[in-house]
Amino acid sequence: MGFDCPGCGFQRAFIFLIEGDLKQSWNMYPPTVPLIFLFLFAGFSYLVPFKNRSVSIQILAIIIGNFILFSYLYKLFIK
Repeated sequence: MGFDCPGCGFQRAFIFLIEGDLKQSWNMYPPTVPLIFLFLFAGFSYLVPFKNRSVSIQILAIIIGNFILFSYLYKLFIK
């Protein structure tokens, strides 16, 4: 009996996203786009510092972490 990890499918979803297939990317691993947004936001915020940068990144990370958790639970129990 095997269980997927909460990050399973990210690489394949990222490749679909690069190829321009947003629908297939979403079906493979829904948190791909929010995670990429978080990475880009964090990187950009270190290039152009602003007030409350760390709080903003933490809030985004918590929101996206919850999204990962709920999509994993959905895949595990409903799909």
